Amino acid sequence: MTTTKKLGVGEKSAAYRVQPAATRVNARLDAERMRKLEQLAKTTGLSISDVIRDAIDLYAETKQTQNGPSAYEIMQRIGFIGCAKGPKDLSTNYKKYLTESLQKKHGYR
Repeated sequence: MTTTKKLGVGEKSAAYRVQPAATRVNARLDAERMRKLEQLAKTTGLSISDVIRDAIDLYAETKQTQNGPSAYEIMQRIGFIGCAKGPKDLSTNYKKYLTESLQKKHGYR
């Protein structure tokens, strides 16, 4: 397992320092991906290994977020969905209901 330690602000060197428990991984990249990887390393000032570690971390965070419950599922679970009363078609006919409400309150204009 690879463990990394992010360096503090102002420390000179790569953004991450590999700890002794690091494991070597070999990967085959086509020419275009290798070009992109080298360009990222050059523009960020990071090593190729650091760019790959950052990419893995970002990808893992993204996947964990995508696999979680949807906003609808969360709102339903906490009881927010269905807690209000009103016409069932309010979301599609809100203009009609708003117009009726304003006419009752202010009369016809």
